[in-house]
Amino acid sequence: MNATSLTYKSPAKLNLFLHIIRRRPDGYHELQTVFQLVDLYDTLEFSNPRAAPPGLLSLRCDQPGLPLDNNLILQAAKYLREYSNHPQYCATIKLDKLIPTGAGLGGGSSNAAITLMALNELWSTGLSLEQLCEIGLELGADVPLFIRGKSAWATGVGEFLEPIELPESYYLIIWPGVAVSTAEIFSQENLTRDSSTIKIADFLAGRVHNDCESVVRKLYPAVDEAFNWLDQFSQARLTGTGSCVFASFKDYSAASVVLAEVPGKFKGFLVKGLNQLLTP
Repeated sequence: MNATSLTYKSPAKLNLFLHIIRRRPDGYHELQTVFQLVDLYDTLEFSNPRAAPPGLLSLRCDQPGLPLDNNLILQAAKYLREYSNHPQYCATIKLDKLIPTGAGLGGGSSNAAITLMALNELWSTGLSLEQLCEIGLELGADVPLFIRGKSAWATGVGEFLEPIELPESYYLIIWPGVAVSTAEIFSQENLTRDSSTIKIADFLAGRVHNDCESVVRKLYPAVDEAFNWLDQFSQARLTGTGSCVFASFKDYSAASVVLAEVPGKFKGFLVKGLNQLLTP
């Protein structure tokens, strides 16, 4: 390996709907959703330090409060080393975090996916896209989405992906300042788990919802408040299990007018939907 460095953008996603079909005997939930990639990014820098001890992996972040010890970024790096049988490989990683955590935007999964892709290049491990997706699935059901880099219709636990072309849209995302635990929401007894399967035509006709919405809004008053505020301007929706809510707008100017009105207790992001990522 030659000492070198790479910088990658790590994108966020929205769930344009989320139907929970059933809970499997293994505890995982089968679902249907559409993953919309958006141009809200973390930035990851990777380098090969020449003088580092063999196997050293280090991660630092511009947000000091973010847990780093068991971060998905380091897990992804370790999985890649194990899979490629190169335990001596090392890397220094720097994360500039913009995507809120516990927000339903897929930031952690995106970071893990980008780590696999970047270190596959940096370390010259030569793994295929399919092999990277195989590793990614061990880290999280939506990690392969970010490896493939295309908005998608998703089924199973989110791992079966069919690329989908979505009309150009702008989204206003509201972060209410709280983190939501996906495990907590999926463990709730009153969570709907028997939605009927639908076709893409149903999605295009708007016959969709998010089965987690009522549970999350009840457990997290800040999410409910953000939802009610945004719903004044355009139909508000929850992404994943939250905490972020979002609404779509046909053009940038309409969304920017609403962005200017976002209350100080919340944080707003105006983003554009992406059908395909350009990497790095």
